[in-house]
Amino acid sequence: MNNRHYAAIDIGSNAVRLLIKRVSRNVANGEEKLSKEILLRVPLRLGFDVFGKGKISKDKSKNLLRLMKSYKQLMEIYGVSRYRACATSAMRDSRNGSKLIRTIKKKAGIKIDIIDGQEEARMIYDNHLECIEDRKGNYMYVDVGGGSTEVNLLANGELVYSHSFNIGTVRLLTGGVTEAAWIRMREEIEAHTADFPVINIIGSGGNINKLYKLIEKKEKKRKQFSIGALQEIYDQLAPMSDQARMDTFDLKPDRADVIVPAARIFLFIAKAIHAEHIYVPVIGLSDGIIDSLYAEDLARQNEAAKEPQAEAAPVEEAAAAAPQETEAAEDTVKDTTETQDVAPEAAAPETTPAPQA
Repeated sequence: MNNRHYAAIDIGSNAVRLLIKRVSRNVANGEEKLSKEILLRVPLRLGFDVFGKGKISKDKSKNLLRLMKSYKQLMEIYGVSRYRACATSAMRDSRNGSKLIRTIKKKAGIKIDIIDGQEEARMIYDNHLECIEDRKGNYMYVDVGGGSTEVNLLANGELVYSHSFNIGTVRLLTGGVTEAAWIRMREEIEAHTADFPVINIIGSGGNINKLYKLIEKKEKKRKQFSIGALQEIYDQLAPMSDQARMDTFDLKPDRADVIVPAARIFLFIAKAIHAEHIYVPVIGLSDGIIDSLYAEDLARQNEAAKEPQAEAAPVEEAAAAAPQETEAAEDTVKDTTETQDVAPEAAAPETTPAPQA
């Protein structure tokens, strides 16, 4: 698995990301690690079409197809061995989402999976418990996207509750969130967190990462800030126009509008669970996708390494019990062992191949 490349494509409501990571082995200790090679983000803003008009427009459909062709070429250049492309809330809700996915598969050669909110939530928090210093505490893992917000309650390192709410930044900006939806989210979260004292938040998504950079009062070593600090920056940003936010805080246009509703969602959840701090490990769905692919390959590798050893053991025991066997018999044992070594490889599940040019 040394020096293999993995890729993740995250087709979100606000932006479409390509993340490529390389797995390499430390010669000194033999440990493997994933290192980021490239991260691209293109703000196609599909959610503004979907949550306002119910489907993705022709222009944005063409741009998404062009982008997928570009991402495919980049994966070829980096020698990606496995990838997964996932579409979330906007594509889930779009009336023409399934048709667009078929078109992209045919014309760009990229297979896209529309994942539901529960799978999105699982991939976001999977393999990222290392970001928590106190794994015995209680944490609400919150990922705020353009179309939905995924929450996961972790108690002593174990997932005890997971839910996806159709409340997101772009959905809010397009008027797609009712007061009843806010009430349902609060009641749902309060009902599932009532028995867990002292819950803090682990924040995920581009907006909380940007808010972390804007907030001055923070603990850089632990990558956290207080809810009070978040309230302060929200109170400063909310009255401003998009242009004023861009000028004052050097924000891009596609960040200047969504950052305020994102902060509002985090503050709302923090109030519901009485959180005091937000940890920002700077991770997201793309990281979760690649971690899942790597974990699958690692599991297959470990399983393949175990099977030949397990099957060879009886052969070695038999040989030790009958050392007087002839040379012909030894050849038979050797041939049988070699056949068994190959079998696990042939039976291994197929992996998603890298797209061909």
